[in-house]
Amino acid sequence: MKKTIKLSITDLNSHKNTAEIIRRGGIAIVPTETVYGFAVDAFNIDAQKAVYKIKGRSYNKPLILMTPDIESVRILVEIPKKAFKIAKRFWPGQLTLIFPTTELGKILSGGRKDLGVRIPDSKFMLKLLKEIDKPVFTTSVNMSNKKSAKNIKETLDFDGIADIIVDGGQCKFSFESTVIDMVKFPYIIIRKGCLDTNEILKYI
Repeated sequence: MKKTIKLSITDLNSHKNTAEIIRRGGIAIVPTETVYGFAVDAFNIDAQKAVYKIKGRSYNKPLILMTPDIESVRILVEIPKKAFKIAKRFWPGQLTLIFPTTELGKILSGGRKDLGVRIPDSKFMLKLLKEIDKPVFTTSVNMSNKKSAKNIKETLDFDGIADIIVDGGQCKFSFESTVIDMVKFPYIIIRKGCLDTNEILKYI
């Protein structure tokens, strides 16, 4: 069992310390406004595999790309024009949009033809993502098919497994993001989350 570093989002350099661990190929548990997530370097395939193993997650289920801005993921996904209008309205926010992958995106995702992208509405996460200066792959903190961690206490099953756990207390929404598949028209709502789908439909 490894020694897991524990920090709080109130610690002055928590985002810098977390970014350094992720850049080195480590696995971080971080708070977002929806639920807690595992976060790893999007360009580190070994780190991605480690998260799948920890969760007992099927490789058929993709990880989500988190980014501080839409431009930084354009080397990994192809973004339709309509998405920019939606992104301008709902990002940062509790919305995940699924886009077709580029050739590099396919390599990094094990050949997947599509990937979900989200810009979180969390001051800590945005600072962390800007510090890393590249996308990260994320997935909820839980064992596969179990409830997602919504507070720091629920992350502690992974103490000694993750390299760092960042305490953000209780997540603001404590519910997963809404997911829309924008690979082809008509676009499909894959998951109803904490963002009102009726509001989103006005922009699709």
